[in-house]
Amino acid sequence: MKKAFNGTSKIDNASIPFSGVDVFDRVKNISSIYGKTQKKDGAPNNIWKKRSIFFDLSYWCDLHVRHCLDVMHVEKNVCDSLVGTLLNIKGKTKDGLKCRQDLVEMGIRQRLHPMSKGLRTYLPPACHMMSMSEKKSFCLCLKNVKFPQGYSSNIKSLVFVTKMKLVGLKSHDCHVLMQQLLHVAIRGILPDKVRVAISQWCFFFNAICTKVIDPKHLDELENEASIIICQLEMYFPPAFFDLMIHLVVHLVREIRLCRPVYLRWMYSDERYMKVLKSYTNNQYRPEASIVERYTAEEAIEFCSVYIKNASPHGLHYIMNTALGCEEHPGCVRVAGHGVTISSYFEQHSSASNSSTPTITPDQLVEIIGNLKQEWRKKVEDENKKTMDIMKKELVAIKTELSQIQM
Repeated sequence: MKKAFNGTSKIDNASIPFSGVDVFDRVKNISSIYGKTQKKDGAPNNIWKKRSIFFDLSYWCDLHVRHCLDVMHVEKNVCDSLVGTLLNIKGKTKDGLKCRQDLVEMGIRQRLHPMSKGLRTYLPPACHMMSMSEKKSFCLCLKNVKFPQGYSSNIKSLVFVTKMKLVGLKSHDCHVLMQQLLHVAIRGILPDKVRVAISQWCFFFNAICTKVIDPKHLDELENEASIIICQLEMYFPPAFFDLMIHLVVHLVREIRLCRPVYLRWMYSDERYMKVLKSYTNNQYRPEASIVERYTAEEAIEFCSVYIKNASPHGLHYIMNTALGCEEHPGCVRVAGHGVTISSYFEQHSSASNSSTPTITPDQLVEIIGNLKQEWRKKVEDENKKTMDIMKKELVAIKTELSQIQM
């Protein structure tokens, strides 16, 4: 461990987060000049160059948390940096020639310093780097993974075994990869200490994203986050630890003040943004298209309340009314499975003279209730088998980690 650092011991306590009053005292005299013309003051106590407009609110200084950290994007950026560094993906890795030159300037980790051989520069392999066979094993593990329908996207379509890299990871893909797959895929690949540190990091994200968190365990999680970051600093290069990596330390504090993560992360907002983007018909005027269609739908819904004896008519309306989203005609989604409901229309089609059956709100509730009762048991049985397999894998990983730590 001593060889990984420059030998300087730091025994200072962790800094106390600034209160709203402290921040306002430092920025209240700053005149905000918008654009790139203003430069930050060089004073050591001044780290801001603009004053937030929210300080005009009388209560803003009294808030303990003025801006919540978005766990979804923090987790995505952490996953991208970690996977890109492990697989040494060009453009995403945090380990390169400039990073090794930083080690030379800092005077640490002499074993990893770049070596010039003629016109080429050789970078010695670090402990976090994978060999070609290890990269292929990692990619094949992700390529062959299977999940219950609706649990995640098709991960294997994002894995390129020949190029040994992952492409096109979305936020939820990184969420599943960080919490369920990464610590399984690196088993038997990396050195024990590196693998243990990464696995503990995955377990930390899994713990803070649960819907039920015991407040008694928050102090333990907060200490664990700092310890994990310190362990990773011994194996990964300094360039790996950017702002997003250090934000992980502050996530537990916000859980203590703002309650569980799932109540305030951005998945629901991102899904609704997808709906708004689908309103775009004119690519040259996307904002106007969104406003026009949203206003039209809101007006139609408002007017339908005042229409007497109005009943839903048509499959398209039934799908939108029942589930709030567009689906394929004659098919609704129950717990992630497509279910055909044409058989349920037959018992109500006699009330309509047209080819398209008319469904009243009471009949719609009855249809959805019958669907849920019929398919819930089948879906639960299928998911239970998959979860049992995953639990066995987690038990095996924890047993392996406990043996390594002993």
